[in-house]
Amino acid sequence: MFESVGWAEILVLGVAGLFILGPERLPAAAAWVGRSIRKVREYATGARDQLKNELGTDFDDLRKPLQDLQQLRSFDPKQLVAKQLFGDDDNGTKPNGFAGSRPSVPNPIQSQATPPPVKPDPPKLAPGERPPIDPDAT
Repeated sequence: MFESVGWAEILVLGVAGLFILGPERLPAAAAWVGRSIRKVREYATGARDQLKNELGTDFDDLRKPLQDLQQLRSFDPKQLVAKQLFGDDDNGTKPNGFAGSRPSVPNPIQSQATPPPVKPDPPKLAPGERPPIDPDAT
C-alpha cells in the first residue's frame, strides 16, 4: 500500500508532527494512527472473508480478472509492444488482421514429384542473321 513512501518521507512527517502536535501529544497521536490502521485492516479482512464465504466459488471468478490486471502491471511496456508488433504468431495473422508473407515450406510429397518441364533454349543465330521480331512486343 505504501510502497512508494520511503524513509525520508516518514522522517519529514515525524518532524512535522513533532512541530505541529508537540512532544507531549505526539506519542498519543502515533498510537491512535496505529490503532486506526489496524482497525481498517481488520474491517477489510473481515469483509473479504465474508464475501468469500457468501459467494463461494464465484469469488474466485471475480478475483481472476484482478489477478490478471496485477500481472499486467509487472510487464515492461517496451517488451509488450515489441512482442505485439514483431512477435510471430502460430497462425501467421497479427492482432490487427495483417497476414504477413511467410516463406513457403517445401512439401515433401511435392519435392519427390517430377520437376516442371524446362523450355529448350532458342536456336542460335547465324552470324549476320537478324533476330525474329515480335510485333506485339514493339
